[in-house]
Amino acid sequence: MKEYMENELEMETANRVRNLMWTVSGDYSLDVKLDVESFQKSRYISLYDAVKQGAFAKYFDKDALALYVVKKVFLGADEMNLMNLAQVCVDAACHRRAEEERSGVAALRRRAFADTLDLEYRRLTESLTGMLKLTVMKRALDPSYRTTRKLSEAAEKVESLEEAGETMDLIRVVDGLYNSLLDNTFEEKQGNLEEVLSVTLEELAEYGWKDFLKEDATEESFEEYMRRVSRSMMRTDSEEKEEKKQGESEAGKTHVVRITEEDLKKVYSYVELNFGKSFMGRLEGRRLDHKLCRGAHGDCSLYFTEGILKNPVKNNYQYQYALRQAEQNRRVYAQHHNLARKNISILTDVLKQALVRRSEREQVRDDYGQVVPNLLWKVGRTRDRRLFTRDLGRNASDFVVDVLVDASGSQRVRQPKVALQGCIISRALSNAGLPHRVMSFCSFWDYTILHRFRDYDEDREADKNIMDYMTSSNNRDGLAIRAAVDGLLSREEENKILIVLSDGRPNDIIVNRPNSKNPRSYGGEYAVMDTAREVRHARSLGVSVLGVFAGRETDLAAEKKIFGKDFAYIRDIANFSNVVGMYLKRQMDRED
Repeated sequence: MKEYMENELEMETANRVRNLMWTVSGDYSLDVKLDVESFQKSRYISLYDAVKQGAFAKYFDKDALALYVVKKVFLGADEMNLMNLAQVCVDAACHRRAEEERSGVAALRRRAFADTLDLEYRRLTESLTGMLKLTVMKRALDPSYRTTRKLSEAAEKVESLEEAGETMDLIRVVDGLYNSLLDNTFEEKQGNLEEVLSVTLEELAEYGWKDFLKEDATEESFEEYMRRVSRSMMRTDSEEKEEKKQGESEAGKTHVVRITEEDLKKVYSYVELNFGKSFMGRLEGRRLDHKLCRGAHGDCSLYFTEGILKNPVKNNYQYQYALRQAEQNRRVYAQHHNLARKNISILTDVLKQALVRRSEREQVRDDYGQVVPNLLWKVGRTRDRRLFTRDLGRNASDFVVDVLVDASGSQRVRQPKVALQGCIISRALSNAGLPHRVMSFCSFWDYTILHRFRDYDEDREADKNIMDYMTSSNNRDGLAIRAAVDGLLSREEENKILIVLSDGRPNDIIVNRPNSKNPRSYGGEYAVMDTAREVRHARSLGVSVLGVFAGRETDLAAEKKIFGKDFAYIRDIANFSNVVGMYLKRQMDRED
């Protein structure tokens, strides 16, 4: 009965909010996703959202704004930040007109802003676009509110849209704010607003919205993407969080893809096109597949590459995306340069001190070696035969390290952060003179892609290649770890260490090959246990394995199952070197 009443209340609320939107817009065919759930937290936020959407649909061309966003993102703009700016500007452009028609809108807006500040204040302070939104709301509630010059000037530009007469006025302000606040090099690299708008639908279709094979092996039409952008233009904060949660849930699902013989012949060329040519010959690749792709990975293949930026097939959408992501990674590294340098220095010192300790020679008493004259009195008098001393020394440089980084789609929101972590480890290992290899992994159809950024014996100049890190598709962690361990075991060094940066969510597409049985879904508990088995097997072969967790707290349990006690949860990048250094120090200090 209680559940029935709750459903009735939710339906009543949804109808109330939708009717308000229709009334304001005057268009009863308007179909826009409304934030009904926020009504339980604040009815003012939910009702004002309906007013705002209705006014936007009535006075402006939402499809034109959505198309601008698509083109800007196509040229390399950050979609989430651009959307957030559009939301702030849409409100500024709509509220004055809505207030003129309905006197209660002004009070409703103020109550919605007050509730948003109460519920979302902390989250808003975590980003520049959030701070801008916070500033605009506070100025609306208190015109005497003061903040930094940069935010004040940006807020004034937003407020200028209260006099906006057409959609193009709104687009100009959004574009200018993005270029001045978030990426002041955008115009230099990609062009001004006129050049953004000159991108044609044919170009969009050619470079990724039509025939480009998406990461989940399905296609998203340009029209569908446009609808999503248009809906997102008006989403509220709570709706944004809900969409993010749903997206993460979708990322955790295992998809089944049925392919034909013709598709199967094209897969390798698709992989080359989207990930770059392989540096490994086809014969050697087949040999490795035969050796490693067994058991749960029996229908899989391995693909080793140095990335699409190093060995592209052609300048396609994926190449441009990789180029933009590398630039973003470098930009974030530059922003955190001092923090990164400090972490590298700390980790380097830890490694060098551990190597020095291994170089120190220790004298021990034994029954052979160099005689100790003052112990000769024991001859014939005691059973102690340890009348000699000898030096003990360990090989200080007898270490090799593999760094394996999860590059699946679930890591997309953390790409620059993960690249930064990988760079810190690699730089420190180079400074300490330890041979190491750095690779990322993801899966594309039945191929597990291993992107090698640097090989074991390359010099420190190769460390910068890690900034080419980007995410895509799914992840088959068990097979990636098996392949990395195989490379480690081929090295002559006695002490082998594998560091895995992942989010604890192994999950892969299932490819239903012609004339083959459906493999078991590689996801959930099955995938976690398979990955854990590979980790235990690696340790049984003498490889020390550390898991560095870079995911959500809800996935911590899976990470613990996979790596046992040897895993590190990095909550704050500032503490990264201390946590990883502690593990590496422990491995290097242990007795051989």
